[in-house]
Amino acid sequence: MTFPFPIRTECPPGACDCRRELLENDPQADVRVLRLTREEEKRLVERIAAIGSYAELMRVGQRLQEQLGVTLTIAPGPNEVRTVRGFAIELAPRPGLCRKTRQAVPAAIRRCLEAHPEIAFAILDAHDLFGRP
Repeated sequence: MTFPFPIRTECPPGACDCRRELLENDPQADVRVLRLTREEEKRLVERIAAIGSYAELMRVGQRLQEQLGVTLTIAPGPNEVRTVRGFAIELAPRPGLCRKTRQAVPAAIRRCLEAHPEIAFAILDAHDLFGRP
């Protein structure tokens, strides 16, 4: 299958669980996720590092959904949230989304939350963990 845009190079066999072959074998598949090349992934991680507010973080998540069809979820974990490690941050697995990307983006968001604790508090507030009446 040929693509009208640059796509991510394939991972070595057995190194990734992205199930990319499902996209390549199905002409009706949503191949937007393949647009996230390694260079674009680096730019995305840099963009996440530059985030300064909760609204910007939510906008990045919305753009991921719009442009790549990838769902980003950020929520307090099932236990107490004492540090940024207490947040459940994940990109929903989907065919074509590399394992490394599913690890790099949440790690970048955690670094952002460590640098800007007010964003972490906004996430907690958005999930109503402060117990407002």
